[in-house]
Formats: sequence, C-alpha cells, structure tokens
Amino acid sequence: MRYASALLAATVAFALVVAGVAPAKSSRVLLVGKNGSYKTIQSAVNAAHKGDWVLIAPGDYKEAVHITKDGLHLRGMSRTGVIVDGTKSGPACSSKAKDQNFKRGDNGNGIVVDKANGVWIENLTACNFLGEGNQIWWNGGDGSGKIGMTSWYGSYLTATSTFFSSKKPQATYGIFASNAKGPGVLTDSYGTNMNDAAFYVGACHPCAAKLLRDHGEFNTLGYSGTNSSGVLIQNSEFNDNFTGISTDSENNDDAPSPQLGSTFKSNYVHDNNNPNVPSKPEGLRIVGVGIIVTGGRHNKVMNNRVEHNGAWGIVMAPFPDVRKPPKVAHCQGGVAQPRQADGTVGCYYDDFDNQVTGNALSGNGFFGNPTNGDLLDISGQNDQGNCWSANVRSDGSAPSSDPTDLQATHAQCGVPNHGDDITSEAAQQAICDSELTGPCADDATHHYPRTTSIKVHKAPKLKGMANPCKGVPANKWCRSGKVVHAA
Repeated sequence: MRYASALLAATVAFALVVAGVAPAKSSRVLLVGKNGSYKTIQSAVNAAHKGDWVLIAPGDYKEAVHITKDGLHLRGMSRTGVIVDGTKSGPACSSKAKDQNFKRGDNGNGIVVDKANGVWIENLTACNFLGEGNQIWWNGGDGSGKIGMTSWYGSYLTATSTFFSSKKPQATYGIFASNAKGPGVLTDSYGTNMNDAAFYVGACHPCAAKLLRDHGEFNTLGYSGTNSSGVLIQNSEFNDNFTGISTDSENNDDAPSPQLGSTFKSNYVHDNNNPNVPSKPEGLRIVGVGIIVTGGRHNKVMNNRVEHNGAWGIVMAPFPDVRKPPKVAHCQGGVAQPRQADGTVGCYYDDFDNQVTGNALSGNGFFGNPTNGDLLDISGQNDQGNCWSANVRSDGSAPSSDPTDLQATHAQCGVPNHGDDITSEAAQQAICDSELTGPCADDATHHYPRTTSIKVHKAPKLKGMANPCKGVPANKWCRSGKVVHAA
C-alpha cells in the first residue's frame, strides 16, 4: 500500500508538470538571528517566496525592512525582545540624539510593505524611525490616489519613539495603512510618542479595516483616518493624546475624498487633554477632545465610554481645507471655494448623516469655556444634519450639548436638521482650541492648554503572542506548533 501511494503521488505530480501546472510549494520557514540562518531580517525577506514565514529571534535589529512579496508572514518570537530599531548606534531604541539616524528623509520608515498583498506582521516592536516617520507601514501607493493593495494583517505590535526634537526629523505614525482596500486587521497593538497618530488608516474607499483591542496614548492623535471608509474601531483605548479618535475629509494627497461610513464602537476614550506630547506645528490639533469627525459622513459613533476630555467628549464639525491641494486631489465630495489672492482654492467639507448613539459620558468639558461639554454639533450647509440619541452621563443624567436641545431635535436620522453654524460661538471655540487660523488669545472664555515642554514616555512592556509558533510549519524552533528551541 505504501508503494502504491507513493507511485500515485508521483504520477499526479508528473501529470501536473506535463499539463503545465506545477505542484503547490509548501511554505518554508526562514529563521533570523541567534540560532538562525540569517543575520538580518531583510536578508531573510529577500530570500523568501510568497507564503513563506520569517521568524525573528530576540535581538536589536538596526535596519529598515522592505517587503514587496505577497503573502509573507513576518513574526517575532518575542514582542518586547524583537526590536526593529531606527537608531544607528547605542542600546535598543536609544533616546540620545547622537544615536539617531537623521539622514533617511523620505525613506525614514521602519517595516514597509510596498504594494504586497496579504502580508502579516506580528509580535515585535518598531522604534525611532525618523524622517517620513512611519514605524510600520502597509503602503498601497501613498499619494497616488489609487488602491494598490488588498489585504493586510497585524497583531501584537508596539510602535514607539524615545526621541523628539522640534529641530530634527521626528516619528510621525506608529502603525499606518494607506491605499489598501482590505480586508485589513490590526489587533492587540500599541502606539505612542507619535507627532501625528498612533494608528492611521486612509486613502481607501473602501478600506474594510478592523482595529480591535488596540491602545494609543501620548500622541497628537490616538487614531487618525483621512478619506477612509468602512473602518471599524472597537474595544480599543485612547488616552492622554491631544485628541483620542479623529477622522476627517481632506483635499490632500490621501485622495480621493471624502471620509465616510466608518464605525467607532465600544471604545474607552478618556483624558485626551495633553498638549505636551510629540507634535508638529502644522496640521489640525485640537486638545481636549475624545472623538471628532470633521467633514465626514455616514459614520456611527456608538456605545463608547467617553470620559474626562476637557473641551468636548464627541464633536461633529465641518472642515474648511484652505491649503493648496496636490495634483491628485480634486475636492471630491466637497464644495470648492473662491480662488484666493495666493492662488489657493479651498475645499469645504460639511459633516452630515453621522449617527451618535448610546455613548456613556462623564466629566467632559471641564476647561469651562463657552460650549465646552459632552456633545457638540457644528453643521448645516446642506441641512442633512447628524442624529444624536440615547447618549447619557454615567450618573444617568442628560449630557450637556451644543446646541442645547441636540438630542431632542436631532434624534431621528434622515430628517433635515443642522447644528451650530460655522459663525457660531461653538465654531469659534473650536477654531480657538485648534488654532487652525492662527494663535488664539488666552482669556477667561478662551482658555485651552498649550504646549510648554514636549515629553516622550517609555513604552510599557506588553503581552505578546502566547505561542509564537502557532500555525507555523515545523522548523528547528517549532514542532507541532510549539516552541521547542530557544530562538
């Protein structure tokens, strides 16, 4: 019987070759680091084929990694022990200026998946990639206005920077996915000390992305999503940022606009009042806000805990993009504004048909300026409006809001309504907070915390994969799906 089975298998393989169809290759496992065959991650990636696994032993890998092959599995054997490190010298993730690499410029990224589909990155830390500043990036064609990637997957990732200088290149995004139509999944991951966002998904219609059980703290934004649709963020935590969750429409290189149709559900968004996190002077920065949608449509903000955000808990607002757009952007979904003296043609994005329901609110609005509170709606250019219902304070009382009758007159979706006008006191407060149009005077009714001394925070030691050999083909580090050799 054994001889007959072998003969049958050989006959089938021969028939496939004759027919011009090669038998499927089994996935290989390439081992990096101590007790492995490769000294660098990039050398293993270069040698890998579609569907192969690259396992990485604990170590400080001072290299950037570029992946262009579909279906690769890149996995560390220890989340805190495997470090993809942007520094050029010193200990892992050194905070000293002399150890940083400031010369990467637009190549200042850590692990980059370049238009490759179905790539997994898991169970490792990336730090101190300065310049363009993405620590881990699934890039389907940044700035192209086109989708160049399908699926992407990440889990148990830490993205951080230990260095900041306003006069030097900086870390910008922790974990970034752009121009990818998905499905994309990021779970159990952490981002901190980014001058933009811990997590970003953008330039995709649809994105079909899920961020589950993630945590962003001490960034300008915990999450940012520009011109993205179909993103789900659930069971995640955002705290001690300028702003917790932000999604928006912009007339920029994350084309095409607008942003729409994402869901933010069952998250814990609290204490986002920190102006002293790494940040850059340009861009929209609004301190003291839990969740904000600017110029977005058809989103759902539901069943979140939104607590102790000093300006507002949840905000719906328009976005007047007054910057000169790149060639790839054409104000899709917005309203073009008259040409200015400098040649700029602005694009106005109203917010509408966003559903805000069932959120638990507590301790928001303590900055004490006019309109600061739990809920804020600024909208109305097209009278489609947003809908607000069943949002309550943790003590069971009605949340504070502007307009004051928000949940009474704006409860039903699909019914024409509008919030505060763009010339209202609420809008002026939001502009003052963000300093979108320039510095805002600090007085009794316009008092928002401003940056004094930027501080970076040490990333905590976080739980990694319980079994980094799970699902991996047998190799000298893994047998029967279990670790058998210390990597």
